[in-house]
Amino acid sequence: MFQFNHFNFNVFDLEKSIAFYKEALGLDVVREKAASDGSFILKYLGDGSTSFQLELTWLRDRTEPYDLGDEEFHLAFTTDDYDAAHKKHEDMGCIAFENPDMGIYFITDPDGYWIEIVPER
Repeated sequence: MFQFNHFNFNVFDLEKSIAFYKEALGLDVVREKAASDGSFILKYLGDGSTSFQLELTWLRDRTEPYDLGDEEFHLAFTTDDYDAAHKKHEDMGCIAFENPDMGIYFITDPDGYWIEIVPER
């Protein structure tokens, strides 16, 4: 009845966020939309092999970074090469939290959103 469409993060610096998601997770811009008055830009990122899309929303009138509160939400990605992913994220300096007992870790994007990295099981 329902199909996955997209997930949204509002971002303060759109180009910085696009570069992060490309480097950290291999996501590329697959479509975009901009308001005719320039008030917003939407960039949809995809992995090229699934229907998943992450919408990044940039608002022209936003003057300060977003307050994410207590970060009680996150997005999760599965990887087939956990060790390589961990090394890449460690080199990028974006690992925020690790839980070795569960075999997962979290990275943060430029706006502070948490992204869980889960090994394929």
